[in-house]
Amino acid sequence: MTEKEVQERMRDCTLCPRRCHADRLSGGRGFCGQSAQIRSARAALHFWEEPCISGESGSGTVFFSGCSLQCVFCQNHEIAMGKAGQGISGRRLAEIFLELQEKGAANINLVTAAHFLPQVCLALERAGEEGLSVPVVYNSSGYEEIDSLKMLEGLADIYLPDLKYHSPRLSGLYSQAPDYFEKASAAIGEMVRQAGPPVLDPETGLMKKGVIVRHLLLPGQAGDSKRILRYLRDMYGDDIYVSIMNQYTPMKQITESAQWGTADLSRPVTAREYERVLDFADKIGIRQGYRQEGETAAESFIPAFDGEGL
Repeated sequence: MTEKEVQERMRDCTLCPRRCHADRLSGGRGFCGQSAQIRSARAALHFWEEPCISGESGSGTVFFSGCSLQCVFCQNHEIAMGKAGQGISGRRLAEIFLELQEKGAANINLVTAAHFLPQVCLALERAGEEGLSVPVVYNSSGYEEIDSLKMLEGLADIYLPDLKYHSPRLSGLYSQAPDYFEKASAAIGEMVRQAGPPVLDPETGLMKKGVIVRHLLLPGQAGDSKRILRYLRDMYGDDIYVSIMNQYTPMKQITESAQWGTADLSRPVTAREYERVLDFADKIGIRQGYRQEGETAAESFIPAFDGEGL
């Protein structure tokens, strides 16, 4: 990736499935809400990912501002909407990767970086030339363009995508993306092609290569969750890990909304709903993956987006 190629991508942006064609190089903003200026809200060790990602030392996580999906219930709503974050240069981003490695990060974890992919790839190449050696994790909503993901080939080692919805009705209602499953399932296929089957360090248990697909159970939508799990099992078998999460918690933008305040989204997932989905996963033979034990709350997984490490 060269600076010229970055500029070309930003001049007519089609990085995500929205394909806005925004001239972000001149300050235009697409659905993600961002110009060509990299913006991030935090870069620090993060301990709340799956155990094979966080390990004991933490994942070197960079949270990028803006999002091409912007789900109404997003637990990172503050940064997804671009309300938090500060501008940084590509050179500074490369330095951040190296600083996180020096702090003992198990990996470099790129959270919602799709709309900055050209700049991120250039920063990864620069950091690699200067000694970056830990695995790189691409942490994504799943709503990706295959052509954009191909920029990461040889740069990303681990893919951590969501597969949020099977139903076009739900994805249209909650994320303005009725084509979500079509795009996300194709993107996950590309991620598996690049990363291959999971490889874990036998001594530390840390993932070195592979794909972990996350699915967050939404209240009242156990049926959609089962369709997603069936798809993943039938399509990939043991070539991926599956992380089934129950941490959905209604955030402020839901509880104070006239539109969503009385809907299913206004309540947490019940223990019974989660148990039904886990039982189904066991029944269809999902063996490689993670489940969340006990009661969880989304707030407990949200760090302060205060510019730390930038």
